[in-house]
Amino acid sequence: MKRFLLTIAFVGVLISCKNTSEDKNDSNESTVASTVGESTSDEVKINYVPIDTDEALVATALMAAPKASRDGCKVIGFNMAGEFVTFREGSNEFIVLVDDPKRSGFNAACYHKSLEPFMARGRELRAEGKTGPEIFDIREEEAKSGKLDMGKPGATLHIYYGESERYNPETSEVEGANYRYVVYLPFATAASTGLPENPIGPNHPWIMNPGTHRAHIMISPLHDNKNE
Repeated sequence: MKRFLLTIAFVGVLISCKNTSEDKNDSNESTVASTVGESTSDEVKINYVPIDTDEALVATALMAAPKASRDGCKVIGFNMAGEFVTFREGSNEFIVLVDDPKRSGFNAACYHKSLEPFMARGRELRAEGKTGPEIFDIREEEAKSGKLDMGKPGATLHIYYGESERYNPETSEVEGANYRYVVYLPFATAASTGLPENPIGPNHPWIMNPGTHRAHIMISPLHDNKNE
């Protein structure tokens, strides 16, 4: 009889331990599920604000430049008052052109300083009211005659662009903006570079305006939509 009672007591302890263990597992799973739910629902909201000061124009435009070179870039372009100014002088090989606040969307650029004669001539002709095709033809003739310096072959233009006119003041990133790169090779062709004259797929380089003063390799990285 005593042995029978001990057996019943032992079985009762086992059942109690099993239930306690299952209760603990259930509790842990509930905690994990709750944590996952909280982490997915608690998304960080970025406080984008309008690009409406000269300081914001400079900060966002510098995003076009390689990160390691931003401190030494010369920065030029239209300020909020509509004047073309030099925001600051530079100490390295890059010139940054800020977004034109009078135009919709966002478009900032960073280019090798050897391209400045070519870029400046374009701005000059545009200010005279010349159309895109007229500017192309004028610079084509001047480049062929040697009057227009086209810079060092392989000089690169970095473009930071997007549809939004708002940015994150903590990081200077423009909402939904992306990058595109242009490598200038005046008068290069598909035959001289081995590149196609049209993109064969997303993220593939190709040569645009082949055989002209404005021949360049186009590189358009896949869009990073983390800010969208």
